[in-house]
Amino acid sequence: MENAPPARRFAPTALMLGNLVTGCSVLAPAGMLSELSEGFAVSISTAGLLITFGAVMLCVASPLSAWLTSRIERRLLLSATLAVLALGNLASSLAPTYGSLLAVRIVMLAIGALYTPQAAGTTALIVSAEKRGSAIAYVFLGWSLAAAAGLPLITSVASHYGWQAAYGAIGAVGALSALFLAWRLPGRLTGAPVDLKTWVALGRNRTVVLLLLITTLQMSGQFVVFTFMGPLLRTLTQAGPHEIGLVFAVYGICGFLGVLLATRIVDSWGAYRTSVLFTTLVLAGIVGWALGAGVYWLMVGAVSIWGLGFASANSMQQVRLVAAAPPLAPASVSLNTSVLYIGQALGSATGGLLYAHELLRSLGFVATAFLALALILVVLSRPAQKIPAC
Repeated sequence: MENAPPARRFAPTALMLGNLVTGCSVLAPAGMLSELSEGFAVSISTAGLLITFGAVMLCVASPLSAWLTSRIERRLLLSATLAVLALGNLASSLAPTYGSLLAVRIVMLAIGALYTPQAAGTTALIVSAEKRGSAIAYVFLGWSLAAAAGLPLITSVASHYGWQAAYGAIGAVGALSALFLAWRLPGRLTGAPVDLKTWVALGRNRTVVLLLLITTLQMSGQFVVFTFMGPLLRTLTQAGPHEIGLVFAVYGICGFLGVLLATRIVDSWGAYRTSVLFTTLVLAGIVGWALGAGVYWLMVGAVSIWGLGFASANSMQQVRLVAAAPPLAPASVSLNTSVLYIGQALGSATGGLLYAHELLRSLGFVATAFLALALILVVLSRPAQKIPAC
């Protein structure tokens, strides 16, 4: 690879804002399941399939798109991807039926699957190796902001003005983000080409495989509950739109604070120790949700602990994958994004099945099982200590 041009001012911020748009596009239905259910006259669990099927498309499209687009210049690729997300959200706001909304979402996310892994890979191209961990964590801050600001706003807009207005707002922000990225990201950025040998090499790397399994379990556990957080709060505690919006805001703000903490400590602590910390926080929060189900303020407290860990735990997975096989980073990060969405699909489908059978309190305990296994594997993934030379 040729020497990359120096990063322009605010280039990482432009990449981060693109993750904000991507996060809002992926998570939006979770913030307005009740409005979508009522608007299309479908059940809550059926509306939740927007998350499940969207995640299935994302997990399939992420590695495939990494292979098909590995030779495309990054500024063009990423800004075009954000433009597609903007158009997809605007089209969603005009969907006349549930089926058409689902179809638009699948097409939109088939292209949108490109953004997050390629943004992480691009970050590695424009910052020095010693700052790579904190820079990748910063770019993933966009997902925290999607939860901190995006989901509460989506919930508020959908409850007051309808789900169409919420989708339209995401589309408008996406268009602005695409323009900002095209302006600030330097040109002539290309990653290593991805071919069949790349996937074979990843499959033979035990550390990479273990990290991918951890990501799957982390996401599965969280999305058992997260997909249905709004309806669960409404049913178990009689919370209204404002109270539900507050929970999403607490979740996202704590996620934002967690990422800020991660960016401060990862370069000194190392990605492994930082990963243990934030996975433990996610597990503690999920346990709190399961035990406090039915008491609104206990659930808020549990979500705040969970929120501190959710984004940082995932960003540490990206950092560890880059470190495990630097030459294969574009492919491994895209594959991590793929299994992340597998986890979302598995978790939301599991939660939907439990919700449909009215096993509402069971969701937290099932989520706990996923996260406990994830933490065990994180501990087992501890890197071998280097023996100093005599």
